[in-house]
Amino acid sequence: MLIPSIDLQNGAVVQLVQGDRLAIRDDDVFRWVRRFEHFPKVQVIDLDAAMGTGDNLALVRQLAGRLSCRVGGGVRTLARAEELLEAGATHVIAGSSFFKDGAPDLAFARQLAAAVDAARVIAAVDSRGGHVVIHGWKTRLAITPVDAVRALEPYCGEFLYTHVDAEGLMRGTDFDAILAVRGATTRRVTAAGGITTRDEIDRLDALGVDAVVGMAIYTGKLDV
Repeated sequence: MLIPSIDLQNGAVVQLVQGDRLAIRDDDVFRWVRRFEHFPKVQVIDLDAAMGTGDNLALVRQLAGRLSCRVGGGVRTLARAEELLEAGATHVIAGSSFFKDGAPDLAFARQLAAAVDAARVIAAVDSRGGHVVIHGWKTRLAITPVDAVRALEPYCGEFLYTHVDAEGLMRGTDFDAILAVRGATTRRVTAAGGITTRDEIDRLDALGVDAVVGMAIYTGKLDV
């Protein structure tokens, strides 16, 4: 399944290369809402909340009223997760908060799963150079994505695996890395990072993996 991505920053839709360089900005958020309305799932990430520079909660509420969307960005507390679900998100995506002192923070994971129901929690595991990265992909941990997924499996209903090495580059993704994560869990896996073509999406679908796509859609390389 193709899951379009809407990344929000300062009230606009943006696409960043490798999480740093702004490549696309569109202030007409609802142009993309209209385009994605027929999709069964849409991923919304509040980059301002993720970076601790504000939030787009009012806009998230509007999007969640029109789209079936999972929402992430700044889920550091139980209150934030509950806030996003109350805003209309079907699921919450948490990433960096699942790690503490270089290892999975199972205490927080357990608390979040108990507070909002593990089935509504998507654990984001981001990888660069074969290791988990957190804090906007700036902090590299010793743990591998496979080990992280195995540890966090009891506390979520799904994993979002982002292959940061390929993120925003539109050169294809790493199927071996995705398959390693897929093989480490019984939970559903959604992959992101460099997915560009219909063939890649179909190949992942055949493996039971959903595909989050952003840059290829916004540049027109992938026609949805």
